[in-house]
Amino acid sequence: MRILIELPTWLGDAVMATPAIENLVNYYDESEVILIGSFISIEVLKNHPRISNTYVIRKKYTSLYKISKKLGKFDIFFSFRSSFRTKFFKLLISSKKKFQFDGNSYQNRHQVEKYNDFVNDNLNTNFHPGRLIVHPSLKPKDYNSKPIVGINPGASYGDSKRWHPEKFAKVATELSNNFDILIFGDINEKEIAADIEKALIDKGVINYQNLAASTSVEELIYHISTLDMFVTGDSGPMHIAAAFQVPTVAIFGPTKDKETSQWMNDKNTIVKKGLDCQPCMKRNCPLKHNNCMKLIKAEEVLNAVKSLN
Repeated sequence: MRILIELPTWLGDAVMATPAIENLVNYYDESEVILIGSFISIEVLKNHPRISNTYVIRKKYTSLYKISKKLGKFDIFFSFRSSFRTKFFKLLISSKKKFQFDGNSYQNRHQVEKYNDFVNDNLNTNFHPGRLIVHPSLKPKDYNSKPIVGINPGASYGDSKRWHPEKFAKVATELSNNFDILIFGDINEKEIAADIEKALIDKGVINYQNLAASTSVEELIYHISTLDMFVTGDSGPMHIAAAFQVPTVAIFGPTKDKETSQWMNDKNTIVKKGLDCQPCMKRNCPLKHNNCMKLIKAEEVLNAVKSLN
């Protein structure tokens, strides 16, 4: 039996789909499993032992046609994307059965449960979603003499999700006596990470590394897996941390923590203000004040870190 799985586009969504994918591939125990998806989502899941092949799909519709011809015939196609592009792609795929996730059909539950319910509904099963699973390709090196805290200021959803870099810097400075510091971020967060680095230098902190825009996805997974503490916004790396049970303080503003908080991480806590306007789910604050993030103090985050120690 051949199974084709299309992954969610975003890093965090791809990680949150792993319990559903685990149930799916275990249900078809002897099957050949092929993954398609964005470059980032493929990088996250390509080391799964059950995966026989992977394909990165580009945005152009012509690339969808070309890949569909390469893939051949399947017994089942599961897509965890609800986009129109996937509806078009589904028409091109040669498969006896085709199932596409519809976000409108799965509401008011965690994203992990949404994906898992989608699999259960189409397989007529009752699998429970387990922990998030990421298979790292890089193995931890020598033991670090000092615990490591990760500082992750970015959030790809939009500016309204970002906590202020000077507050991240204050948290990092306070923790630098007990932790070595790793600053994370993608190419869009390079400037924010640089602001944090400058603030650390101004405070005389030297036991840090700025990894923003300088790691591959595999390296990102490796570095997060070695952390002893993680301070982050609602982001893809936050879900990688959950997969490795890294103690995590997650700062939430406009997004729904009940749907995108860490899944089954025994050591995690959320810092949020609980304003009447939360969660608005807007990329930019419609009220122009961004108080859901602005009002969170560094001391609140530091107290949350202490509660996990």
